[in-house]
Amino acid sequence: MLFQSQIYVLAFLPLTVALYHATAGSAAARQWVLITASLVFYGWWDPRFIILVVSQITATWLLARAYQQTGARAWLIAGVVLNLASLGTFKYLDFLLASIETASGISFPRAHLILPIGISFFSFQLISYLVDRMRGNAPLYPFRPFAVFVLVFPHVIAGPIVRHNELVPQFAENPLRDGMWARIGAGLVIFTVGFGKKVLLADRLAPTVDQLFAQATQRVLDFGEAWTAALAFSFQLFLDFSAYTEMAIGSALLFGLVLPENFRRPYLSTDLRDFWRRWHISLSNFLRDYLYIPLGGSRHGAARYALATIITMGLCGLWHGAGWTYVAWGLWHGVGLIVCRAWQQLSRPMPAFAGWAITMLFVLVGWVVFRANGFASAGTILASLAGVNGFGGVLAEAKLIAIAALASALIPSAHEIKDRLLRPIPVLAIGTALLAAFCVFEVGKGAPVNFIYFQF
Repeated sequence: MLFQSQIYVLAFLPLTVALYHATAGSAAARQWVLITASLVFYGWWDPRFIILVVSQITATWLLARAYQQTGARAWLIAGVVLNLASLGTFKYLDFLLASIETASGISFPRAHLILPIGISFFSFQLISYLVDRMRGNAPLYPFRPFAVFVLVFPHVIAGPIVRHNELVPQFAENPLRDGMWARIGAGLVIFTVGFGKKVLLADRLAPTVDQLFAQATQRVLDFGEAWTAALAFSFQLFLDFSAYTEMAIGSALLFGLVLPENFRRPYLSTDLRDFWRRWHISLSNFLRDYLYIPLGGSRHGAARYALATIITMGLCGLWHGAGWTYVAWGLWHGVGLIVCRAWQQLSRPMPAFAGWAITMLFVLVGWVVFRANGFASAGTILASLAGVNGFGGVLAEAKLIAIAALASALIPSAHEIKDRLLRPIPVLAIGTALLAAFCVFEVGKGAPVNFIYFQF
């Protein structure tokens, strides 16, 4: 089920919110409402996926319980291995077989497994809980709130990646507590902001992006086409993914639940390190705490820092997709982060505009590799961007790209809206309602477009 679909906006979400508030007096009843609704939501595409996510949740909890009873860390290690094995089998098995086949020349049959939606997100959440148990930073929760923590439908498909301590304690809070209407109002506004970004901007950029990147596999794009493809995808990706996050945060607020921030206007960053503090924040924090720091981080010399950064960002790329272009994108950012840190250690501040321009050009080049169908087409697009193939052509969809750029830079993040900007202004309420209604009618014109990050 898609957040921007009419069935979600007009039926599923309001019905679930009503049932949740109707059972506000019982924590158990509220949690069962969320579990039931989340299983319906998750299984909407393919009910078979429910078996996998429920099995991983149950197995993880049982292994954490076994550790509680025995004190043997082997149970927790087994849980980490189990979740990694599930993710690896469904997402990377065919990629691994293809890579071995290319290297060895020996042919291997493919599994052709269907990728369960959201598996990268819920697997990481389960792994983070198990690692926190090893570190002594997580209790053994009762099974029901633990299951809700993973399943709750606003974040189960594409994040934000939520830590147990950020969400589980909230399940005990009565949604009717003080501030209920403020939370509901904020949730509706934030949801509508994401709704508009997805339907009116990201989805309108999608046909141009798809067409140009597909054509790049058949012919050389001219200068104008290459810049159109690169800019359109850069804004499509941000507007699409941040829209999902805003719709998730907005939906959760209707239940009195606060999800963590995931974007903070990343295209305003003036250096690459700042970009990764603003882009996909929940993933960046996960990689920092569970991979980069354990690998040594920045506290054991320059060589150790460089190695930790390269490994972390290479695996970040692989997390995004089973393909070498994703790995290359991650390594590109890893090298960029190392160079950025080295420059900053020289204590030679760069003018803010120059820093912003260099950072955005670096990010844009990375997005071309990220989106391209292979290294060959990525190389031709990058060559055209640089004018190697001439300077012909014009920027297509210039007005839409300009509007997307302004929206990416000027629209505040969900938490900025919630914490600093919202006030009870009638004009704002009316404008939000009109925008929501317009978007509902707009998606009724055809089948809704999937969110880009569903494939991860």
